[in-house]
Amino acid sequence: MTKARKSQDFSPNEYVVYPAHGVGRVVKIEEQEVAGLNLELFVIAFEKDKMTLRVPTAKAVEVGMRPLSDPIVVSKALDTLKGKARVKRAMWSRRAQEYEQKINSGDLISIAEVVRDLHRADDQREQSYSERQLYEAALERLTRELAVVKGIDEASATAQMVEVLTSRPAAA
Repeated sequence: MTKARKSQDFSPNEYVVYPAHGVGRVVKIEEQEVAGLNLELFVIAFEKDKMTLRVPTAKAVEVGMRPLSDPIVVSKALDTLKGKARVKRAMWSRRAQEYEQKINSGDLISIAEVVRDLHRADDQREQSYSERQLYEAALERLTRELAVVKGIDEASATAQMVEVLTSRPAAA
């Protein structure tokens, strides 16, 4: 996807993706003493979740923090949404675990696969509560990154994705 970056390459006001939480903005880099050690930390704000995360600069890349996807990757993710849903015949608990891992991987293409596989058209059967929760989590992650990369608001990004999902061929 992108070349490995040294963690110090992230700078204040830059948008980054933290795998477990999605898109956030580096507010500042600060020094803090923790257990007698001086640590340099990225302070990342997730405005929509009203959450602030502090990540040691030395561990940022190791935990999967990455810059936003480039427009080519975003296009591939949208192309992934156009594909036919691939639903394995495994037990729901196993599939749910796989979907959760894909969402928390922070990989935009994997997240798009979850959205594609869990999307239901109006004429299809109703989703279970847990299916809907996973679908909404994946959709939100994808929407936020799409919005920031394209410089549009989240409502427009959601509308774009819904348009792509509803224009694809119906699942068999």
